[in-house]
Amino acid sequence: MITVLLIGSGGREHALAIKLASSPMLERLLVAPGNPGTATSHPRVSNVAVDSCDSSDHASVVAFCQAEEIDLVVVGPEVPLVEGLADVLVGAGIACFGPSAAAAQLEGSKSFTREFAKRHKIPSPKTAVFSEVSEALAWLDEVDFDVVVKADGLAAGKGVVIPEGRAETEQAIREMLLEGSMGQAGRTIVLEERMSGEELSLFGISSATQTDPLGGLTAQDHKRVGAGDTGPNTGGMGAFAPVPGFDDAFVAELVSTFLDPVTQGMAADGTPYVGVIYAGIMLTPAGPRLVEYNCRFGDPEAQVLMPLIESDLLEVFWKAATGLAWTPVDVTTGLTAAAVVVAADGYPADPVKGVAVADVAIPTGVQLIHAGTRLGDEGLVSSGGRVLNIVAVGDDLSQALSASYGVVELLTGDGLFARPDIGWRHVMTEPQSAGGAEGARAYASAGVSLTAGAATTARIGASVKSTHDQRVVSGLGSFGGVFDIAALTKMDEPLLVATTDGVGTKTLLAEKLDRWEGCGADIVNHGVNDVLVQGAEPLFFLDTVASEKLDPEIVGRIVDGMAEACRQAGCVLLGGETAEMPGVLVDGAVDIAGTLVGAVDRVKLLPRPGIAAGHVLIGLASSGLHTNGYSLARKVVANMDLNDPLPGGAGESIGDALLAVHRNYHPVLVDALDEELIDGLAHITGGGLIDNLPRILPAGVGARIDTTSWPTPPLFQFLIDQAELGLNEAHQILNCGIGMIVVVPADDVEAVRALLPETTWVIGELVDCAVGASGTDRVILS
Repeated sequence: MITVLLIGSGGREHALAIKLASSPMLERLLVAPGNPGTATSHPRVSNVAVDSCDSSDHASVVAFCQAEEIDLVVVGPEVPLVEGLADVLVGAGIACFGPSAAAAQLEGSKSFTREFAKRHKIPSPKTAVFSEVSEALAWLDEVDFDVVVKADGLAAGKGVVIPEGRAETEQAIREMLLEGSMGQAGRTIVLEERMSGEELSLFGISSATQTDPLGGLTAQDHKRVGAGDTGPNTGGMGAFAPVPGFDDAFVAELVSTFLDPVTQGMAADGTPYVGVIYAGIMLTPAGPRLVEYNCRFGDPEAQVLMPLIESDLLEVFWKAATGLAWTPVDVTTGLTAAAVVVAADGYPADPVKGVAVADVAIPTGVQLIHAGTRLGDEGLVSSGGRVLNIVAVGDDLSQALSASYGVVELLTGDGLFARPDIGWRHVMTEPQSAGGAEGARAYASAGVSLTAGAATTARIGASVKSTHDQRVVSGLGSFGGVFDIAALTKMDEPLLVATTDGVGTKTLLAEKLDRWEGCGADIVNHGVNDVLVQGAEPLFFLDTVASEKLDPEIVGRIVDGMAEACRQAGCVLLGGETAEMPGVLVDGAVDIAGTLVGAVDRVKLLPRPGIAAGHVLIGLASSGLHTNGYSLARKVVANMDLNDPLPGGAGESIGDALLAVHRNYHPVLVDALDEELIDGLAHITGGGLIDNLPRILPAGVGARIDTTSWPTPPLFQFLIDQAELGLNEAHQILNCGIGMIVVVPADDVEAVRALLPETTWVIGELVDCAVGASGTDRVILS
């Protein structure tokens, strides 16, 4: 029989106290400082006042352990470990389950972790470390991927910012490095490649020589505060275990990739690891990648792991801490545990303290875990941001969540809230709005998930709102977007210009490569160009995203791309539609379409009436196929590896070339348009040069184009060669490197080219032709 001291006061420690109290080895369990939940968890468990045992005062902890004849100390939170409490205890001859300060740097310093991962070949994102703003911004200029901004040190789970776009990225960097928003933890920052995919947590118990993966249990946390993974990061709003869909072989591979190297690497580095290894892993399209390591059980992950562990965990902790071998941990199979966090209003930024916690009946099979509570004069009140965890075990995730949310509903409101969609990637809980539970079940039986639609709306909310300005009266969530057109009164004769189009089968390649953001930008930029050719400035955009089954994350990434393109174009994403269409669209298919509305003063409307033979054609480069020609392209590459280099492409892959984002020509043309030197613009989309240029020409006017006047980009030469296309055929299917044609009088050619801030080509001229001529009789290629 042993006496144990458990350090900590949160939900994790309450869950650990319940589990450790069930051990036949336990004589007494003292929790310092504990919480009202630990104090009543078991007759052998009691709390210790901070003034008797303060984890920040290591000497006081040692003295308390000696006075109370403590056999083992279990450290719950990370801060005492990073600060060296385990070293002090072991030095005093007291067994401690928790890593040394040197080993705890895996959590204490993200830059240390990335260097450790690099040294021990643990798959990780691209990373750089900075302490100066100028150096961080210079690195940003050099990379071609989105990043996350992380404080290097401990920040209570809130030291990660996931910015949307360059402006937010720079703001996060400056706030940490210059304004000290994360305190000392953010004096050094880590910029990392932003990964996408499903995230899971993997846990192991380590001694200097043994790694126990807890029966292969995986868990999934929900870090963002809002539904659909929106809003700021938190310490965690809920979790479940195990994560469905992963077989034993896959989990074993994760263990050998992410857990074993820690035990082995730390031993090789001279800092043997004793304690919990917690690996946060992202399942990216390129394979699993390390998000982070933690040196303790996760919170709230511990709350869902403890009910599923059958072994005597105290025996395992004791043997790991004292260097003895133990029998690998057994876990319950066929059951799922879920935890939903009840938080105080204002969390995570400024949680309200002292909120009364209702005394509710807790059904059998559900645990009420205390996280941030204290006993006030009139009962239990909140003392922190995360107040309670409602934990339930069920035959599957849906059953466990249903039991948890049944209690959550009794506790939330009047100052407390909970995220409504824990487990949304794997189960769609029945919403009590939108027709109630019966309506949800009926719709689900027809193959449509109401909750998927709600989760999608939540996921895209922040992106949509990031495009809004004072012109938006009402947007997302309204029956119709309302846009203030007062600015149009500055025009003498304002005209609205509207266009609708779709991304087409480019989405099939995006699905294959899991690259969705570009498709969102494609449809916005296509619309911007279509109104631009009539001289219009973009005002607002409306989208439609439809699929056989909604995946909120995929839709979210598409809308992220739309929002970024709208911000760059100066228009707002006013609203849209997400549709789940089983029986209409095949599994995996996504259809993306949109409408863009712009405005132009009648005097500036294009094309101008003076276009005639003798006008000169200036070509602007395309960025790739844009949004046309993909049926042909997909046929060409059907049996190819899209990651292979594009022939002649200077290292660019076939997939990268095919998914290049459709250009927005507005920034290039705005100066020349303001000078009113352009008589016409032709956006080269489906139909190529042959079908698009005539759309802006008066009757009896055609064109003669020299197709050797600009270089054919490698992608187009590759497709032309592989498909064996003739000259006219190629230029009626593909843009062949010219995405926009500028029509100007011959006398203004050089003035216009001087206003275009990039390389351009004079590609031809307008000529007389027979009235009624069409196709290659009207556009003559050479």
